[in-house]
Amino acid sequence: MTRTAAFFDLDNTLLRGTSMIQLGRGLFERGFVSGRTMLRAALMEARFRATGSEHLDDTSDARDTALEMIKGRDVVEFGQHCAAIFDAHIAGRFCAEAVAVAQEHLDLNHAVWVVTASPVEIAELCAQHLGFTGGLGTVAERADGRYTGRLRDGLLHGATKAVAVRKLAETHGYDLARAHAYSDSSNDLPMLSLVGHPTAVNPDPHLRRHADIHDWPTLEFRDPGGVRSRVARGLKVGTSLRLAARALARRDN
Repeated sequence: MTRTAAFFDLDNTLLRGTSMIQLGRGLFERGFVSGRTMLRAALMEARFRATGSEHLDDTSDARDTALEMIKGRDVVEFGQHCAAIFDAHIAGRFCAEAVAVAQEHLDLNHAVWVVTASPVEIAELCAQHLGFTGGLGTVAERADGRYTGRLRDGLLHGATKAVAVRKLAETHGYDLARAHAYSDSSNDLPMLSLVGHPTAVNPDPHLRRHADIHDWPTLEFRDPGGVRSRVARGLKVGTSLRLAARALARRDN
């Protein structure tokens, strides 16, 4: 019998907030990134939390910064840093309600995968921590045990996620017509549309409209307060970060 699978986006779906920000936080503490870089990343996080939507420019900027940061670094050593950062900054941020949905799939003997644009190292750590089947993420190119500063197959984002999920299904014999997928972002519409049972989780405005039109289930696991409250909190956080950035700039000059 063909096995059924469920594919979960990570950021704002399984995880509260964004994994790359938490990874950056840990790398900053270990001297991998500058304070300026970390503040810029925090501003991206504030905008994401305020609007509930990813921004392509932010995604591209985060990708380029990450690649420059790891260029030439030892793969094994970096993996050890990722594991420590995961334990310190990511493991406690999973959304209990979303994890419970994933556990229901596991209880039914479904294969469960994390599928994220974050580094594959983080995807695999998440899958291991949650007892999932595995994790798919963006793969940085490696040569002679070190990162080259390039991506192997591009960012696992948008349509590329759907391609990866289709390949995974072909490899493992998953029936996509019976499969499930969960995401918060309209960027994941290709992956959601690929399966027979898509579900919008904490959806951004465009995904919410699409889910309503196509009668897809919608799950809300956000903090209480509604959209206006989230926007207000995001703007407040963004203002504080901009003030902090100015202070840092004055200190560095």
